[in-house]
Amino acid sequence: MKSLSQYLRQPHADNCDCSVCWLNRNWIPPKAPTYPYTQCTDCRPARWSLVNGRNHVTQAYTCERHKPGNRPPQYWHVVSDTGKPTPFVPLREPFELVG
Repeated sequence: MKSLSQYLRQPHADNCDCSVCWLNRNWIPPKAPTYPYTQCTDCRPARWSLVNGRNHVTQAYTCERHKPGNRPPQYWHVVSDTGKPTPFVPLREPFELVG
């Protein structure tokens, strides 16, 4: 019986059709997104590249001037104001409707 360590990190055959080999053969890096605002020369978008046969992502960098604020985006604070809340009172005894 073979141990797991004998199978790990083994090279794939040239005609291997597993998902990893297929992706390495057919991978096309995505196009850089276009931004609706103008960035300065200090800002840098994220970049995808192939380094030593592996996908590599260089992180984006945004300068201090173009960084968004620390406050979260402002959403509505009241969806609908229906007045004072009505407390829930559970009924302990069965009742009949009159009328």
